Amino acid sequence: MSDRTLVVLAAGLGRRFGGIKQVAAVDDAGHTLVDYGVFDAVRAGFDKVVCVVTPELEKDFHQRVGRSIARHVELAYAHQVIPAGRTKPWGTAEAVLVALPQVPAAFATVNADDFYGADAYQAMAAFLGDDDQDNAVVGYRLKNTMSEFGTVSRGVCDVGPDERLVAITERTALRPAPGGAVDQDGSFYPGDTLVSMNFWGFRADAARAFTDGFAAFVHRPDAAKAEYYLPDVGGTLVPHVKVLPTSATWMGVTYAADLPSVRSRIAEMIAAGEYPAELWP
Repeated sequence: MSDRTLVVLAAGLGRRFGGIKQVAAVDDAGHTLVDYGVFDAVRAGFDKVVCVVTPELEKDFHQRVGRSIARHVELAYAHQVIPAGRTKPWGTAEAVLVALPQVPAAFATVNADDFYGADAYQAMAAFLGDDDQDNAVVGYRLKNTMSEFGTVSRGVCDVGPDERLVAITERTALRPAPGGAVDQDGSFYPGDTLVSMNFWGFRADAARAFTDGFAAFVHRPDAAKAEYYLPDVGGTLVPHVKVLPTSATWMGVTYAADLPSVRSRIAEMIAAGEYPAELWP
């Protein structure tokens, strides 16, 4: 049975990117950010990957990404659909919910369009591999996670002195400002504020929080247009969530204009020997 599963959230519609960013090549060999994330996860100790995609995307995704990954780690797919009456899926927490039938034990979640850094996967794998019964979230410095080409979505973390999560608030339109970032309602957050980019680690018994939370969410007055976010679930598990801080700098393809800088930084890491030119020989 799988000991640690990585759930990759790859069903996003890519409206800000302007295309299917999940299969965008970020190096000369044609690898995607999913390739790099799974590569880091496998060498950290994850032994199963579940990719959440739309039914329409699975064939192209498997051809471009999954086929190579499946030779090195157990791979499964789960489908997230757009329900009747909505223009987009229910959200990131519902994406995890559809993956749970294929998740046998502890698991972590990541976005398909974000690069998290090898050290973050090492820290999460070690955390999920111990006897601790808490859950976890990787905390990034807000100033290290901004795009110069538009707003980003981040979960703003309130962290206690014991490095446990006190509360988390999803902010969906953060833009750079002197000394930090500002949300669309004018709220200012200093650059050193710890934020989540959906890199969570959950114990197997956390599945109940996803099912119970979604049952409550669909009865909300604003459910037709709202989204069920991962922080909505993580917040219900407080105080049993540890924050794993990292000083890593975010890379991602929220916007098409982000792609050249991501490719440049990947090339630098390959040249430095941090990654092989061919991830899946």
